[in-house]
Amino acid sequence: MFHGTIIKELLSHEEWSHYNQNIIEDQKDFVFVKCSGLHLKSMEHLQSCISLRVCIFSNNFITDISPLQSCIKLIKLDLHGNQVKCLPDDKFWSRLRNLKLLYLHDNGFAKLKNVCMLSACPSLIALTMFDCPVSLKKGYRHVLVNSIRTLKALDHHVISDEEIIQNCHFPERFKTYNHQLFFNFCPALKKGSTYEDEINNIKFIILKINEIMAHNSPILIIQRWIRGFLIRKRLSSLFLYKKQQEKVINERDIKCICTHKRYEDKVFKDLILKSETNKTGKLARRKYGKKKLWVHFH
Repeated sequence: MFHGTIIKELLSHEEWSHYNQNIIEDQKDFVFVKCSGLHLKSMEHLQSCISLRVCIFSNNFITDISPLQSCIKLIKLDLHGNQVKCLPDDKFWSRLRNLKLLYLHDNGFAKLKNVCMLSACPSLIALTMFDCPVSLKKGYRHVLVNSIRTLKALDHHVISDEEIIQNCHFPERFKTYNHQLFFNFCPALKKGSTYEDEINNIKFIILKINEIMAHNSPILIIQRWIRGFLIRKRLSSLFLYKKQQEKVINERDIKCICTHKRYEDKVFKDLILKSETNKTGKLARRKYGKKKLWVHFH
């Protein structure tokens, strides 16, 4: 795992010359690279970083991002504030299957057709392209939203259902650019942030976007209601069966209790009758014996 800076000037420095070979050999294990505001012009040193997951190359002079084609494990890519004017083809983006956050704002993109190459990115959730010439194009947001199917947030706003469903009008709460759909998912970079901090931040951003959509998307709200209804309907038969079973068990218990009570009453009655019979018999024998004795003496 590596946290830090990779630049040609640093590697060629005399104090670092004896580390060059080790750094080059370990590049395949790098998972986090942060090179912000270092006036870099190339990303060639990242070609061998096949394990790279978080790459922050903001506020530099980068013009070509093709060296990242081997970094297929990327989750977050921050290239804002550079001089990129053209994006790679769709083959490049189709290889980045895990890429979820992409920050490209404040660059030189000018053609919508070229930006639509991002539609090949299979897992992209959040994208920024504001402060680029292409963001001033008519229909820029509409084209991107409907080209990148997995996209959920674009330029500080979560995508509304109005932008996806043609000729659809919703109440004010669900309209495009509503304040409830606002979310700044590309905050200022923190100094000294680690790989763990970045991963936690990525998880938070994705969770927040999903939460905003769940509460402000009529389609998701209706789907949630329908799922709840179907689940309740499916489980109602089970609950009814359990209720009937409990009723049968209760009836059996009551019947057993009544039977047992009747049996106890019968046993108790028999005991009383038996004891009374025994007492009557004893009294009769006593009287009869006395009579016999009285007759015997007379």
